[in-house]
Amino acid sequence: MYAKLETRTFLAMLVGVSLAFLLLMKPFFGPIFWAVAIALIFHPVREALARKLGNRPNSVALLTLTICMVIVVIPVVILVTSLVAEGLGLYQKIQSGEIRPGEYIDQVNQSFPAIEAFLAQFNIDFSELRDRAVNAFLGGSQFLAKQALGVGQNTFQFFLGLALMVYLAFFLLRDGNKLVDLLIQALPLGDARERLLFAKFAEVTRATVKGNLLIAIIQGALGGLIFWILGITGALLWGVVMAIVSLIPAIGATLVWVPVAIYLAAVGDVVPAIVLAAYGAIVIGLADNVLRPIFVGRDTKLPDYIVLLSTLGGIVMFGINGFVMGPLVAALFMSFWGIFIREFSEQTPAMTSETSEQEFSGRDAGSSRS
Repeated sequence: MYAKLETRTFLAMLVGVSLAFLLLMKPFFGPIFWAVAIALIFHPVREALARKLGNRPNSVALLTLTICMVIVVIPVVILVTSLVAEGLGLYQKIQSGEIRPGEYIDQVNQSFPAIEAFLAQFNIDFSELRDRAVNAFLGGSQFLAKQALGVGQNTFQFFLGLALMVYLAFFLLRDGNKLVDLLIQALPLGDARERLLFAKFAEVTRATVKGNLLIAIIQGALGGLIFWILGITGALLWGVVMAIVSLIPAIGATLVWVPVAIYLAAVGDVVPAIVLAAYGAIVIGLADNVLRPIFVGRDTKLPDYIVLLSTLGGIVMFGINGFVMGPLVAALFMSFWGIFIREFSEQTPAMTSETSEQEFSGRDAGSSRS
C-alpha cells in the first residue's frame, strides 16, 4: 500500500514538474518549434554529410546549420526587412493622402453597382463592408509601420529569438537521434507506437514546412512578377503579402489579386484586368491546386479538406506557426485513432476466438464428465 502511494505521489510530482517546465518554456515556443523544424528538415543533409565526413558530430552539425542559414534564414530575414520597409512607405502614402483606399472601393462600386445589389440579397451592407475593408487595410499598413518604427526597440528581442533558434538547432542536429531514443525510452506508450508517432511527426513537419513555404515562395514570386509587369505600385509588397496569405490553402493569393483585378476593370484598365485575372486563375491558381496536393497532401497523407481546415484552425490558434501546427495536430489525431482502430480490431477477433475456444473446451469437458 505504501509503495503504491509512493508511486502515485512520484507520478503526480512528475506531471506537475513537467507542466511547470512547459510553462517556463512557453515564451520561447517559437524559437524552439522552428529549431525542431530545422533539425527535421535538414536531417537528410546532416546524414549525407555524416557519411562523407565520418564520426565528427560537431563539424557535421555546424556545417548543416551553415547550409540552413545560407539557404533559409538569411533570405527570410532580408525578405521580412523589405516587407516592413515597403509597409512603412505604404503607410506614409496613406497618411499623406496619396493613397485613399475608401475612394478605390467607392470607384469599384460606381463602376459595378451590381455588386452592392448582389450583397443586399444576403442582407450585407456594402457601406459597412467598405468601412471594414478600409479599417483592415489601414490596420495592416499601420502594423507594418509600427514594426518598422519599432525595429530599434525590438532588435534585441528579435536577435535573441534568432540566436536561440540557431543554438537549439545545432544541438538538435547533433544529438537529435539520441534525444528521440531517450523519449522513446521515457514515454509509456510502447516502443512501436512511439516510433510510428515520431515518424509521423517528422513526416508531417517536413511536408508542411517545405511544401507550404515552397508554394508560398512560388506564388509570391509569380504574383509580384505580374504586378511589376503591369506597373502596379508596391509589387514587392504585394508579392510578399501573396506569399504570406498563400499559406491558407485554396483561397490564399486570390485575396490579393482578385480585388486588384476588379479595381483595374473599374478604372477602365480592362486589358490589364483581364491579363491579371487570367494569369491569377491559370498560373498562380495552378501553382496552388497542382503543387499543394503533391508537396503537402501526398506526404502528410491527409485529405485536401483536412489540410484546409487544420491550417485555418492552426493559424487561428497558434498564429503564423499554425500553418505547420494545424496539419501536425490533425495528422497526429488521425495516427492515434489509426493505431487504436488497428490494434482494437486485431485484438477483438483474437479475444473472440479465445473465448470461443474456452467455451468449446468447457463444453467438451462437461460432455466428458457426463
